[in-house]
Amino acid sequence: MQVKLFREGEELFVVAKSGGRQAKENAMRRKKLATLLWTLRSLRREGSRDGLLLRLGAAQSKAGRAASLVEIHLPTAQNGAKRKQQVQPGSFKFRLLKEALKESELYDGHYLLRSNLSDKEPEWLWKLYMLLVEIEAVFKSFKNDLGLRPIYHSVEARVEAHIFVCFLAYCLSVTLRQRLTALAPGLTPRAVLETLAGVQMLDLEMPTSDGRWLVMSRYTQPDKAVELLRVRLKLQLPEQPPPRLSAQRKLTP
Repeated sequence: MQVKLFREGEELFVVAKSGGRQAKENAMRRKKLATLLWTLRSLRREGSRDGLLLRLGAAQSKAGRAASLVEIHLPTAQNGAKRKQQVQPGSFKFRLLKEALKESELYDGHYLLRSNLSDKEPEWLWKLYMLLVEIEAVFKSFKNDLGLRPIYHSVEARVEAHIFVCFLAYCLSVTLRQRLTALAPGLTPRAVLETLAGVQMLDLEMPTSDGRWLVMSRYTQPDKAVELLRVRLKLQLPEQPPPRLSAQRKLTP
């Protein structure tokens, strides 16, 4: 990471450049461009102008900002046409704007920070900004990976309990992410939780001769995906719980 400092009055500007991020952004843009150009080549065989516009719009939406790097010439619309207009050969053209592509790649991996903390070192400001990014990632994890939606409380104790449960859930998620980094790179905590969701705990209830109920709690047999994940993460399933007797039958909703 390269950091440069510029001052203007009471404001401080920090320019940060990351070589790894630059290579990643270049690769992402070129991949989207390659997919877009491949789709545009296939559109040359489209016979209907309406179909051409629909497929073109979908391709540009998928390419995102990379679509602005391709200049496209569409077939001219015919006024007063009552049926689907046919695309004339050679009327649909496109070309890659190479100079615009080179200019876009110059800014990849660069970040400009503006701050009024003029007495701080640029490296410290960059670390503070990265801390902000991590905090935003925490809230994203709450909503997406953990599925913790806002719950409104009117009692202070319940508010504190809700925050405490959310914090514990995030701590477990971070612990799982660190374990995945060491033992199963490429997997996300959300993917692991979705896979392990197939293991469920069931209660089998059977009546006894003396009027009581024999309750046997059993978890379902793990499938191949769960077993592979368990071995990779070095997890050990607990023993099946022992049977227990109950005076009343457990009512299930």
